[in-house]
Amino acid sequence: MYLKGSKWSMNRRRQHFNWFRITVLVLLIAAGLYLDRVVIPAAPGYFSATATPTKPLESYLTDAQSLFDAGKLNQAIDVYRQAISVDPSDPAIYVSLAQAQIFSGDYKGALDSAENALLLNPDNSMAHAVRAWAQDFEGNPLEAEASIKRALELDPNNAVAHAFYAEILVDQGPATVLRAADESKVAQSLAPDTLITHRARGYVLEATANYEEAVREYQAAIAINGNIPDLHLQLGINYSALGIYDQAVQEFSNANALNPADPMPDYLTSRTYATVGEYAKARQYAETAVTDEPTSARYHGNLGVMYYHTALFNDAVKELGLAVNGGITDGGKKVDAIELVPDAPRVAEIYFTYALALSKVGRCGETLQVAQTVQTLIPTDDISVSNVNEAVNYCQASLGSPVPALQTTAEPSETPGAASTTEAPAISPTP
Repeated sequence: MYLKGSKWSMNRRRQHFNWFRITVLVLLIAAGLYLDRVVIPAAPGYFSATATPTKPLESYLTDAQSLFDAGKLNQAIDVYRQAISVDPSDPAIYVSLAQAQIFSGDYKGALDSAENALLLNPDNSMAHAVRAWAQDFEGNPLEAEASIKRALELDPNNAVAHAFYAEILVDQGPATVLRAADESKVAQSLAPDTLITHRARGYVLEATANYEEAVREYQAAIAINGNIPDLHLQLGINYSALGIYDQAVQEFSNANALNPADPMPDYLTSRTYATVGEYAKARQYAETAVTDEPTSARYHGNLGVMYYHTALFNDAVKELGLAVNGGITDGGKKVDAIELVPDAPRVAEIYFTYALALSKVGRCGETLQVAQTVQTLIPTDDISVSNVNEAVNYCQASLGSPVPALQTTAEPSETPGAASTTEAPAISPTP
């Protein structure tokens, strides 16, 4: 450190110390240190920033809506939560949070948010409607219908509630599809130019196999907000149903770009490539889906199917076995077994492909067990029964000794042992 302009001189005579002045200076320094280290930290009310919010509630809500419109759903959710910390007594904020959570795939969180809104106002029609939508996504259609009916009792002109009701009725099965169509039309008559009503109408049209009209409805919803991944997924599914596979893959890619952590776009892309016989590409996307969601039996089963079709039979057995029997992945994740039930073609495909893969690696005892399960649980599914019989025939041919035959309702294929990719039915890209 340089002392510029110093009055010190080597030729000047040394002066005597003024001890009184030095003592005063030392005391002042000590007092300053005491203030800095003791007094100031102990008095935050005078020297620290207060805990009051730095911006008004309206600013949080505007920011959250802007993030939602931009497709940044997780960030929008965070800002809605910040808004709730500013004003935890406004049920409308919880409703907006719940809607964002549903579009992000957090159905349980959405249900909690909607119920928090109802704790604040039990007569809030929108809170009941969003709770119903979340309950439907959680697989509770009867609870969802009770909630949506309450929403409409409170506000018969709630277009969003009518739209949600249409989707709930579709998910209840074919018997309620006509009622779903009526609800979707009511929703559009009340609010013809909203994302939710276009989405609901598209969902009903898709369920009734009016895919071209469904495409137009989803396109209209995307024109309102093109940053919602779910809309691109639904549009892609309808393109697939129409056989427009390149457009379907593009829409799945759009959804993936908006939400890379979601395994569904990769799963649907895998199914689409498999439909056109491009199994190597299908396998790559199936692998990505499993990486994104390693606990899903469906995704492990789909990967096993793609391994089988690319002749990686040992890998196929491993993945299909996780899906059919459950187990623990190499990464330590638990996978629950997928249940074989009627009218679930994707699950049936996993089971009969497992039998075929087991036969290819010579595990014929297990092949017979899987074949018997298929015959017992879905005996009228001709495609599945035919394929498991093919697996049993392959074992018999390869072992050179009889394997107990199955009683079937379908004729086996004409070429025993030819368990190739031509045995399985055409693969649909839909879940």
